[in-house]
Amino acid sequence: MQSVTEEPEINTEVPQAARIWNYLLGGKDNYPVDREMGDQVRRVLPEIDRLAVQSRQFLNRAVAHLAGDAGVRQFLDIGTGLPTADNTHEVAQRAAPGSRVVYVDNDPLVLAHARALLTSSPEGATDYLDADVRDPDTIIERAAGTLDFGRPIALMLMGILEFVPDHDEANAIVDRLVGALPSGSYLALYGSTNVVHGERTDEGVRMWNEAPGTNPMTIRTVEQIGRFFRGLDLVEPGLVPIVEWRPVHPDLLPDPVDGYAAVGRKP
Repeated sequence: MQSVTEEPEINTEVPQAARIWNYLLGGKDNYPVDREMGDQVRRVLPEIDRLAVQSRQFLNRAVAHLAGDAGVRQFLDIGTGLPTADNTHEVAQRAAPGSRVVYVDNDPLVLAHARALLTSSPEGATDYLDADVRDPDTIIERAAGTLDFGRPIALMLMGILEFVPDHDEANAIVDRLVGALPSGSYLALYGSTNVVHGERTDEGVRMWNEAPGTNPMTIRTVEQIGRFFRGLDLVEPGLVPIVEWRPVHPDLLPDPVDGYAAVGRKP
């Protein structure tokens, strides 16, 4: 496993996506600059809190399905973010204690919290890689130290492609990652849209992109999100609003948010 003994340098003067998301989820691993940015977006798009919560709940439902019904025992979670309740390895290892999970992120604060992620059931394994989604070859090479790329792997891309604004580059990244996975593997992904809240979502993204030091964010159409799954067999119910993907209580759906999600199986 990768050593995480060195303390990374954390810039507390500029907002950072993982810390802002942590704030919107009610976490404590954030700084005043992150809370200020989160509050600015919240003023024009108060539903951002629900998007944060619902996207996290989709991850949990997807992992539970993959480790349960689908029988997947390996997970590659890129764009991990800060640890919170029910992380990927916790959900997977509840269903299958022997599950092996590799987290990938390149945020210094996430690296500082890697010790919390590097826990596992005795039967399974959990590892953390400090790497960028834009460098899929490095991710594949280093993840192979924990995961067996000859057996099915679930690739988790939860909101991370929003920070790859170029559509061709984003598609190339997904193609390279999925291409390295064997038959029977899965892609679980959600992306942000402006289908529900329209101009208010656009304004929130504009505010984010104009903030100093932030990585540019882009939202995509439902069709553009769907292209990430080309060549894969979509698991029911297909590409749908986040709240509609296998909800725990179908009769009590929360209000929609600006995110679409799907899980696809590689033939």
